[in-house]
Amino acid sequence: MGGGAQGGAFSRGTADTDIIFDPGNFNMRAGVTYVAPHREFDKNPVAGLVGTSYTSDYAIPSAAIKLNLADNFRCAGTIVDNNGGAARYAVPKLSGKLEEEFTTNEKALTCGVKFQAGPGNFWLLGGGYMENFTYHRENLFGTRGPTTPDATLNLDGQEFGYRVGLAYEITDIALRGQVMYRSGTQYGADGMLEAPAIALAQALARQGVPNAMNPYAALPPGMQVPVEALGFGNLPQTVEFKFQSGIAPGWLGFASVKWSDWSTLTALDVRSKPSAGFPNGVPISSDIYKWRDGWTVTGGVGHAFNDSVSGLVSLTWDRGVSTGWDLSGDAYTLVLGGLVKDPLGGELRGGVGFSYLSSASETQYFGPNGEDLNQSVKAGYAVALNLGYNIKW
Repeated sequence: MGGGAQGGAFSRGTADTDIIFDPGNFNMRAGVTYVAPHREFDKNPVAGLVGTSYTSDYAIPSAAIKLNLADNFRCAGTIVDNNGGAARYAVPKLSGKLEEEFTTNEKALTCGVKFQAGPGNFWLLGGGYMENFTYHRENLFGTRGPTTPDATLNLDGQEFGYRVGLAYEITDIALRGQVMYRSGTQYGADGMLEAPAIALAQALARQGVPNAMNPYAALPPGMQVPVEALGFGNLPQTVEFKFQSGIAPGWLGFASVKWSDWSTLTALDVRSKPSAGFPNGVPISSDIYKWRDGWTVTGGVGHAFNDSVSGLVSLTWDRGVSTGWDLSGDAYTLVLGGLVKDPLGGELRGGVGFSYLSSASETQYFGPNGEDLNQSVKAGYAVALNLGYNIKW
């Protein structure tokens, strides 16, 4: 839940590969986290956006199934929405953007083989994943009226990657240290853009294409034109170290540190597909990020109140990744969670998280005459609710 508030960059959920370590020959657990963030503009070149929140609520589903294939070998299938972003603006931004949303969904298979080493077990972990990318954007230029979006962009893509890791555990004292690497992805997602002819003509004009060679210049300005489009962008590789240990009877301490190379995402570029007149396609838009790498640090403690009820509390710091091109600041998240075992042998899990989202400002945007076009947001918050169920045989 700590990552769900999306304080730094687009991180959301993480594959539940820890199910590999759970006792039992067959384990299943599933859950969903619902996140409601709130961030308000306190500065914007569009006066109607000042004082409004643009962050949309979203849900993060997660599920995992683990099967022991041998005494020392087991595999887990996982599914999770691992990255995403969602925004809707009260009135269009200067670019005309009204709504934007993207999600990546990861489906993965991760296996582990263990070897006895001293008082505990040494694990080798690894597997592959398939990641699906979906993107939707709406712009309003006014050719259909003051409230009806007249430009829409939809992109889809699919990429593959892998994760590898090492772990050591001593189950008698609930000690486990683990490091996991996950590869990044590079997208060339494709889809369709539908936009008014005047917007497409202006996009070509900005590239220096004269009207005589501009196929959209002679069309009626408000005519809707479908264009095959491509989107390009990178999502990060990550390295995460996690540690836990029993610290007293019924008490468990845990901590994690995660590095994400968000600096690989410099921009999301959208251009038309190559054609006879434009072999390299035509640039349509570019959302600039130029982020720095992200760091996420979590620490917490868990306690078993009795054989059936346990609870935990944790605190997470997620470093903002903005470098003046975007509005991603630091986030601090407090999580309270609980677990109740039922008579059927399952576990009902739930929790609530509250995030403080620090203020952030852009510094890189100025008009042709030096006018300040930068945005800023004041400190905000996010509330997250989680509910899940775990069962094993």
